[in-house]
Amino acid sequence: MVMRLQACFSASLLALAALALCAGTRAQAQSTASPTAGNGTYVASDPLANVRYDDRFDASLGAAYGHIHAGPTLNQGANLGGLDLTGSYWFSKHWALEGSGRAYLGTSGAGAHDPPIKGPFVSQYLFAGGPEWLGPHNKHGALIAHALVGGAYFDSHLDSLTPQDVDFYPNQFALAAIVGGHFDLNRSAHWVFRVTPDMLFTRYNANYATPTTPIGAHDNFNFALSVGIEYKFKTKR
Repeated sequence: MVMRLQACFSASLLALAALALCAGTRAQAQSTASPTAGNGTYVASDPLANVRYDDRFDASLGAAYGHIHAGPTLNQGANLGGLDLTGSYWFSKHWALEGSGRAYLGTSGAGAHDPPIKGPFVSQYLFAGGPEWLGPHNKHGALIAHALVGGAYFDSHLDSLTPQDVDFYPNQFALAAIVGGHFDLNRSAHWVFRVTPDMLFTRYNANYATPTTPIGAHDNFNFALSVGIEYKFKTKR
């Protein structure tokens, strides 16, 4: 009888041990596979979580493209490349004062000349300022419009020739305007990828004798595009 009881007790202990072992192994397996346990946990983060449109200052720098006609009678256009540096001071969430400086350089077609001249360099510099308006926006990006007024300087690089020899405008300062805006794509709370399409207006004078007079002035409407980065200084309004 005693031997039978010992055998039953031993069998019971073995059974309990086996159940405990199986339960422990199963629990360990569940813990290892759990997505919320240990160092294998994946933690989601949102780099745009802190995007706010409450900064006081921002500045952007981009590679710039501009199209112009270097003379009043030239059919060939000039495709110029350069830099676009822009800064804004925000008075409120939707309104700011923006200033922009742009420098372009490239080659242009030229008028008839003997001997023929091909691809002379021309440059254009614009400095303008005006209102900027923040349109539809969210944490991912924003649409911004601006209308800037200022001046432009046209310069032809012709060595011994004069601008009149190749039907270029005289080297001069003139009235300029920039109308367009920005497409902003936020990458973080501070950094923004920016695309800026604009219409450029310049009023260069073709009067070679007295280029400062309004006689012979020509209105030029051309396309410009800048692509670059913007930095928002987190000085809140």
